[in-house]
Amino acid sequence: MNRTKDDSRTYSISELAREFDVTTRSIRFYEDQGLLNPTRQGQTRIYSRQDRVRLKLTLRGKRLGFSLADIRDLFDLYDADKSSRTQLQTMLGLVADKQEMLEQQLEDIKMVLLELDAAEQRCQQALNQLQRSTGDKP
Repeated sequence: MNRTKDDSRTYSISELAREFDVTTRSIRFYEDQGLLNPTRQGQTRIYSRQDRVRLKLTLRGKRLGFSLADIRDLFDLYDADKSSRTQLQTMLGLVADKQEMLEQQLEDIKMVLLELDAAEQRCQQALNQLQRSTGDKP
């Protein structure tokens, strides 16, 4: 466990990678995207508690289907407006958009499944007719 002078917990890139089961390359990518802002001692990255929380939120946001740009925008809003009203309203909008998109995808999937069922039935009927006309047994 690393501690700085003010007793704040810090983390190495390998500690965060192990904790969240991601590659160090992924963490560096999130840093390049402006989602994490570690300090440096020479070439060594030192991640704060805030970086750890942001990594956790980034991974959660990705699992929920949010883009890195959406996640970065939320972080920027939070940094600019700690009262979080704007952030919460933005988050509600993003959630509503994501729900709408997923509902549409679900409807699309249901339609494709119905079309596949119909195609399967037509193929089975055609196969049955071929077997009857040629005297083949199934």
